[in-house]
Amino acid sequence: MSALATACGIDFGTSNSTAGWIRPGQSALLPLEDGKLTLPSVVFFHAEDAHVTYGRAALADYLAGHEGRLMRSLKSLLGTSMIDDHTEVSGRALPFRELLAQFVGELKRRAECAAAREFTSAVLGRPVFFVDDDAQADQRAERTLADIARKAGLRDIAFQYEPIAAAFDYESHVSREELVLVVDIGGGTSDFTLIRVGPERRRRADRREDILASGGVHIGGTDFDKYLSMASVMPTLGLGSRLQNGLEVPSSHYFNLATWHTINLAYTKKSWAQISEIQRGALEKDKFERLQNLVRERAGHWLAMQVEAAKIALSDAPATIMDLSRIAPGETLTLHRPDFDGAISDLVDKVERTVITLLRDAGVKPDDVDTVFFTGGSSGVPLLRERISSLLAQSRSVEGDLFGSIGTGLALDALRKFA
Repeated sequence: MSALATACGIDFGTSNSTAGWIRPGQSALLPLEDGKLTLPSVVFFHAEDAHVTYGRAALADYLAGHEGRLMRSLKSLLGTSMIDDHTEVSGRALPFRELLAQFVGELKRRAECAAAREFTSAVLGRPVFFVDDDAQADQRAERTLADIARKAGLRDIAFQYEPIAAAFDYESHVSREELVLVVDIGGGTSDFTLIRVGPERRRRADRREDILASGGVHIGGTDFDKYLSMASVMPTLGLGSRLQNGLEVPSSHYFNLATWHTINLAYTKKSWAQISEIQRGALEKDKFERLQNLVRERAGHWLAMQVEAAKIALSDAPATIMDLSRIAPGETLTLHRPDFDGAISDLVDKVERTVITLLRDAGVKPDDVDTVFFTGGSSGVPLLRERISSLLAQSRSVEGDLFGSIGTGLALDALRKFA
């Protein structure tokens, strides 16, 4: 079997994952779930029979009320101390490394089923920085992902920065040489590459001289969710309110519930005892009854999904109505675009500064950039896109496949590296 037949690209994403394989005359991306090209990075462990479901099926099982544990934003564990910890599933300790290997193994298995062949080699996407301002921790995160991929059955592994992979996808469609800024706003990170692309350049095996600069910051769609939740939703559960002794309510439980990969920490016996103690001393007891209902019903992921849906809606509309009925029967919460913009303004400032620094370090003026190529599921957030488009006002803006450009580019890179 040729190297071409056994090499693929894998984009293990914070929110969604894809797999790509180059073959003549067909789309690179492989269908991974019910004909869809993305697999949400979600795992659900059923309590009754230890059955495990993935992707949309996992979300459906959770929302249907099955007893079990939902895990999402698994990639966010890379580069944190939690990667060496474990969680409890069906009465046993499951190491987080094993959890990630299970998901990547399932992603590989589905790709192989769709392609009707085994994949032994892969180019894996990675953010420019798993960890900001800590090169050693960043390298540990890459080594961890490589170990996880090997446990999942891949023997030969290479890495590519995700925005460079997206650039390769964009380049496959261009008819002239361009200087392109790739803006990849994913679930966990914002990554950028300034690269020269063109019909002649894409034939080169070595592209290092074409890449003028790469950079990134650990801010993504899940952070937008978190900040929107903390600013607008968690106050309805008591965040920012006062206790009878005049002190402000502790915020740690709200941070856990607003952060995808720490939601389950709110369900421990210790957390329940602390929340119950706070409720007894709270001035606004109705808000803490909602918080207790949320924890009692293990509805943290449900609420996070409502926040995510509100974020998506506010990217297209000036207002949206959130359903709170599962924790407060009959209640809703109306959110407006300015609420969203205000919640994420500091995050967008950091993303904008990252782009400015990237251009400065590359010695490139904004007017020299021909094209801004937007990809990643959160690149459509209006405030972020407005800021970057304003910064590069003379460049044309192109929107790629928000969820598929990286996977396609990784598949193209796998063809270069392994064929």
